[in-house]
Amino acid sequence: MTIQWFPGHMTRARRQIEDKLKLIDIAIELLDARVPMSSRNPMVDDILKGKPRLILLNKADLADPKETERWMAYFASRGFASIAVDSSTGSRVNEIPHRVREILHEKIQRMLDRGMNPRAMRALIVGIPNVGKSTLTNRLAGRHIAATGDRPGVTKGQQWIKVGSEMELLDTPGILWPKFEDQLVGYKLAMTGAIKEQVLNIEDVAYFAVRVLAERYWPEMRERFGLDEPPTDLDDNMQIVAVMEQIGRSRGCLVSGGRVDLEKASGIILRELRAGKLGRLTLEAAPPAGRA
Repeated sequence: MTIQWFPGHMTRARRQIEDKLKLIDIAIELLDARVPMSSRNPMVDDILKGKPRLILLNKADLADPKETERWMAYFASRGFASIAVDSSTGSRVNEIPHRVREILHEKIQRMLDRGMNPRAMRALIVGIPNVGKSTLTNRLAGRHIAATGDRPGVTKGQQWIKVGSEMELLDTPGILWPKFEDQLVGYKLAMTGAIKEQVLNIEDVAYFAVRVLAERYWPEMRERFGLDEPPTDLDDNMQIVAVMEQIGRSRGCLVSGGRVDLEKASGIILRELRAGKLGRLTLEAAPPAGRA
């Protein structure tokens, strides 16, 4: 299955970001802590054209904390400051304005040296769909301003939002890129809910999820779904499907003749993965610090 999703409003969002870039002091790039590399839009580096940046590893409450530390070390080695946050609960969100001031210290100091009162810092929030941009904006603003939802594509336009007297945020729609060169990226984004389920084959995505989890987090899978022994060969389609069927049977996903409804079982697997029911999981390992 080839996973693609680049609706028209995402093309417009890119143009709108580029039009506003001259007004921006810093970009706040929001990533999913469970899939930090896959949730990085490769077009962002080109779009931002070297603007200062703060990376937020969002949904850190759902990610493996040790892996999150490794990802932060990796980004630091690439020259990017980062914070692990949870925009839903507000964990560490209050650190963001301070870190922004640190990154923009030289610019602020130049304004002070010229006898100017520094104006509010203008920050652009950018990230893929359903990564938590609007939830983060509402947390920073301390009130419900930006529309939120647990599905991608909720934010459709841009809006400026004041955060106290020190920051102004430009919230933008999530943008994916036209083509996934590596289809594994598409599957990881589908697993975590960044792509609308209407354009997916849910059984294919669940199959991929089971394969990844069997490799990285089998004890968590076994405990959650009451499984037996792990697959001995992750490239054996029948063994992965057998795990999916065992999950389906344990959850009563049966149809006439005692067969497993794989579509229903697939929905359970993905919902529980996304909700953190299997524990705190990171689905891709960080490269060694300093390496791309």
